[in-house]
Amino acid sequence: MGHTRGNLSRMTAKVTLSFSDDTIADARRYAERDGLSLSAWMDKAAKEKALRELFGAHADVLKRAGLDKLEKQALADEADYEAVSDVMRSRRLPSDRPRLGSGGHGERAAER
Repeated sequence: MGHTRGNLSRMTAKVTLSFSDDTIADARRYAERDGLSLSAWMDKAAKEKALRELFGAHADVLKRAGLDKLEKQALADEADYEAVSDVMRSRRLPSDRPRLGSGGHGERAAER
């Protein structure tokens, strides 16, 4: 697969890189699978690796500051809230049920 106009406009640096035969064969196969040129696929792979490194470093900073525990607790609290909400939506509380004398079906049945 060759370059497309969109790929060429973003790629401004030409470099010479060396890869093992297996690595370049895999990269070519994945690029073809994804409908990208080899250069575009390698560009995307490098960006994804850079983001993983950045987010990993960010996670390390949060962990050292103790903020990772707060996030875990917040996620656990959110999960608990959703679980309770699901239960509440699926069943009516006793106070929501019609009572005799409250204008519900029970009152009409008592009048008959």
